[in-house]
Amino acid sequence: MVFSASENDTIRIATEFSRNLTRGDVVLLDGDLGAGKSVFARAVIRALAEDSELDVPSPTFTLVQTYDSKAGEIYHFDLYRLKDPEEIFELGWEEALSGIVLVEWPERLGEHLGGYDAKKTKSVRFMLREDGTREIMIEEGME
Repeated sequence: MVFSASENDTIRIATEFSRNLTRGDVVLLDGDLGAGKSVFARAVIRALAEDSELDVPSPTFTLVQTYDSKAGEIYHFDLYRLKDPEEIFELGWEEALSGIVLVEWPERLGEHLGGYDAKKTKSVRFMLREDGTREIMIEEGME
């Protein structure tokens, strides 16, 4: 578990985390609204793309955004607005699993949560504390 006292701390943690990501990795980002999931995802994408100024809009309305990187294609899913878990396949889920996948609101996958290589899954949980800081718990290999 690590602690973040600021957006810059979260960016630093995410940048360090991104160094070990490879094709086939699925990163599940879990936490309440405003807990830091999007900041973390944006920093991971920018680090992998090696472009600190890359425009990384939240995929809240499009549900998925894709990016190129030397490590492979990056797929950023925000499933907050997903109405039915089956819709994930219309968004290119199966193709995405060959790249690096970041998923905000992974519980919206329903029965498809876990339908990928458990050894390549990383869970990042964000908890907003009363003092405004965040606890970030990172677990790798969800067997």
